[in-house]
Amino acid sequence: MYAYISHLSLIHGWLPVVVQAITAVVLVCAIGWRSPRWRALWLPVMVASGVVLAVWAHWYLGSLGVAGDPAPPLLWVWIAAAGLAAGVVVLGWRGARWWRRGAAVVAVPLCVLCVLLAVNVWVGYLPTVYTAWNQLTAGPLPDQTDRAGVTARQLTGARPANGVVLPVDIPADASKFAPRRELVYLPPAWFASSPPPRLPTVMMIGTDFNTPADWLRAGHAIRTIDEFASAHHGYAPLLVFVDATGAFNNDTECVNGPRGNAADHLTKDVVPYMISNFGVSADRANWGIVGFSMGGTCAVDLTVMHADIFSAFVDIAGDAGPNMGTGSQTIATLFGGNANAYAAFDPTAVITRHGNYRAVYGWFDVPGAPHAQHRYITAGGIGAVAVGAHDPVANPEGQDFAANSLCTIGSAHGIRCAVVTQPGRHDWPFAAQAFTTALPWLAGRLGTPGMPPVPLPGLKPEVVSPTQTASATPAARTPARQPLPDNQRTRQSTFQFSR
Repeated sequence: MYAYISHLSLIHGWLPVVVQAITAVVLVCAIGWRSPRWRALWLPVMVASGVVLAVWAHWYLGSLGVAGDPAPPLLWVWIAAAGLAAGVVVLGWRGARWWRRGAAVVAVPLCVLCVLLAVNVWVGYLPTVYTAWNQLTAGPLPDQTDRAGVTARQLTGARPANGVVLPVDIPADASKFAPRRELVYLPPAWFASSPPPRLPTVMMIGTDFNTPADWLRAGHAIRTIDEFASAHHGYAPLLVFVDATGAFNNDTECVNGPRGNAADHLTKDVVPYMISNFGVSADRANWGIVGFSMGGTCAVDLTVMHADIFSAFVDIAGDAGPNMGTGSQTIATLFGGNANAYAAFDPTAVITRHGNYRAVYGWFDVPGAPHAQHRYITAGGIGAVAVGAHDPVANPEGQDFAANSLCTIGSAHGIRCAVVTQPGRHDWPFAAQAFTTALPWLAGRLGTPGMPPVPLPGLKPEVVSPTQTASATPAARTPARQPLPDNQRTRQSTFQFSR
């Protein structure tokens, strides 16, 4: 019974429908028919109050510049119903029978619950009852351990069946940003030798409203990466689940600005920390970024701005650039009104200013119809697969247009990329599906041991030439050391964390 309840969907199926039906019945009972004055005066007043509350909520969400699908109509209905229910408690208490008073009191939290369910159906943040309970109670994450647990596993010298998730406090000395606690996934192969092999690293970035654990709870990233590692003898990239916002509702779009130096935190704090604390490769060829929604925008932006640090990205339903609504809203909110600062973080402008890139790769994933794809080939032979027709239902804010535009401009400047479409909506279930699909390509591209390169969808395998293999970093940069086979490594002291 516990397993059945914990796996009940909060997005699809019967549970959300039943909760809303019960709430509607309770609310109707609370309102009742009552007196002619109640029906003619007070009921219209309460309905009007609920409508005003819904209109205000609609305006407020719009002012935040929230990207993604438009909110479902039921969200506004239940917000209005919550206002109505509160009015029934205040205005209908006097003269009501005890059971009607009780129904009125119960209707208020039930309406709020329906609002939360409607929001969850909209964004897919909490797919199941178990996920919601775990988030509410701050329960342990999948594979979570502490530093003592990591050290104990290292000392055994054996590969565990699964990787582990380690909460870390990354100093922000360079950025002066204020991140929350971040998370690192260590694959089984990381424990097989001391010091650990120099594995590739993927930075995982979530949405504008987020916690660093969202990719683990809502995006099922740990299940995906554990299954990948199991199929590849324990080898997989390390994942670092970063905090790009510093708070749940502080949308930074991964830029430096009044909301914090998020870009500096990710590039100047997180990257050196991972290299010094976990022995990962420092070579740009072994670093990539995966992001969903805001995080997808971040993945493109950080890669094209810092091609000396990152070589590949997966942009899942991101925007064409930092986005807080209109252009003026974005510039005012994220950059304090400085249009030049915005231009410094606009991916199209950055790519154009940079000129030709070498050994930079991108996977754009957007909801839509997979059959509506065609292929573009630029004069330089860099390929791009693009969506043939705009899908307004799956991409109501034009994320497919953004992906095609960025891939086209990137292809013209040497970035080898593809736009992939899969069925779905702009929500966490789609992000989880997209990450699972892109992971074999990304792991192979970043040089995961035992993982052969996988071509981008729709493109022929890359023909490597001496100029294409040249790094985008200065010539003095030394290449990463490749991990030796297990039987050629000498036992050394257990890898130590810096504190």
